[in-house]
Amino acid sequence: MVRAIIQYESEPDAARYKQHIDEFGSKVSCSAFRHGKVFGSPFGEPKFRYYAEFEWDEMDAFKEAANSEEFAASGRDAMAMGIPLTVHFAEIE
Repeated sequence: MVRAIIQYESEPDAARYKQHIDEFGSKVSCSAFRHGKVFGSPFGEPKFRYYAEFEWDEMDAFKEAANSEEFAASGRDAMAMGIPLTVHFAEIE
């Protein structure tokens, strides 16, 4: 399994994030997409306030999606929201 993990430094405006999902995120080919508010940390205040992830069943499916225009457009729009974010790709066993 492969995941793209996106962490936002602040919580996006709900209407703007819904627009992001409707117009971009939902068009990325994946087996699952999840997102939600970060509510805490065991070490004080959390560094990130919002979390999203795409999931693929296998590396080839991830590579195909990651090379698509839909994936690139989703990333561009996420950055256009103006919230600092990090993105990591992880292979899950």
